Amino acid sequence: MIRRYTRPEMGAVFAEDQRFHWMLQVEVAVAETQAELGLIPKEAAKAIRERASFDVRRIEEIEKTTKHDVIAFVSSVAEKVGAEGRYVHYGMTSSDVLDTALSLQIQAAGRVLLTSVDRLIEALKTRAVAEAHTLCAGRTHGMHAEPTSFGMKLAGFWTELRRHRERVVNALERNAIGKLSGAVGTYSTQSYEVEAGVCRRLGLKPEDIATQVVPRDRHAELFVALSLLGGGLERLAVELRHLQRTELGEVIEAFTPGQKGSSAMPHKKNPISAENITGLSRLLRGYALSALENIALWHERDISHSSVERVILPDAFIVADYATDRMATLIEGLYVDREKMLANMNLSGGSLMSSHLLLALVDTGLSREEAYAEVQRLAHGLKSGDTLREAAGRDAKVSQRLSAAVLDDVFSGRKHQESIAAALARAGLKGGSGDVHAAADGKARK
Repeated sequence: MIRRYTRPEMGAVFAEDQRFHWMLQVEVAVAETQAELGLIPKEAAKAIRERASFDVRRIEEIEKTTKHDVIAFVSSVAEKVGAEGRYVHYGMTSSDVLDTALSLQIQAAGRVLLTSVDRLIEALKTRAVAEAHTLCAGRTHGMHAEPTSFGMKLAGFWTELRRHRERVVNALERNAIGKLSGAVGTYSTQSYEVEAGVCRRLGLKPEDIATQVVPRDRHAELFVALSLLGGGLERLAVELRHLQRTELGEVIEAFTPGQKGSSAMPHKKNPISAENITGLSRLLRGYALSALENIALWHERDISHSSVERVILPDAFIVADYATDRMATLIEGLYVDREKMLANMNLSGGSLMSSHLLLALVDTGLSREEAYAEVQRLAHGLKSGDTLREAAGRDAKVSQRLSAAVLDDVFSGRKHQESIAAALARAGLKGGSGDVHAAADGKARK
């Protein structure tokens, strides 16, 4: 992944030499376990533990001849160890060290990613509580539907992100797997006891049944979890992009001193972070597709998955981490224009309360079809500056059934405030007291 989208914490996990670092950890753990079991001399394991190291340039030099990076790595390490180096990689096949090291790298990357996810979860929770009673128009099909609150909007994203976190954690757990069962996975050159001992040392679990590689359904699940995380980030990003449109202007991304929105138009403040996150989520879905394609390998193994994983593994973690961290920054610095939210609600003249007016009429004995027709007639007949509350109050059919006090209550927004507060409380979020309501004239006010 390009440097622009690589945070240092995640970039360090996928630095050029880190792959060999994890591989070396596996080789040392294998030697120590084999020595405990009496399979190699204890002096050899001691030498490997103390002297094993690698030189990337030397590995590359050897690989020019071998055309095999693992053999080049093992040869480089053996040179550093000396005579006891002949016990490096003893009884192993390449996939043993590669797949086990890959699991270690995945766990390290997962820890970094979850730090960013947790930051975003906390940011959404904080803002959801702060905006719990900030009324705004709920929209379906892009049109005014019913009142909601901006905190309620954010609470939905907060709960979704926690689900994404759970999926990522579960997938990471299913990828905390070691595989040291040798060629085609039969343990013919390496006993299960070695595999079990190495996994205990490295904090992994032995693969149940391997071919020559860890089955790639495990990795595909992880990439799908990352793509779902990206989908959640995109859903939030798209919402924020829409709310930032000039015609709405309900929220604005933080705009720092000296920042410029356009080379030609000085007035522009564009939703660049939300747009960036939207684009990056597309990459995550693409990586998931590639990971799914990696599941079906020939017989006990081929290496068609290898070239794919060298690209998509670092890229997926780097992109997911960057996008999550950037969204956390966006949410933390997001400006919420409460006055504009109220003004936008008033554009539909109180029609957002139509469903409650409908129910009030049904309660008087009208059929739902009759009540629906009456409310629709009033709502569709509103003139500029008119409100549904005013239209209902002067309409003979409605005013005969509903008193002014009942109409005031219908258009007060009280039920919305109460139901939203209850929903947030059930989710574990508690906001301050509500100070925004829909007034009796059908217009939202503070």
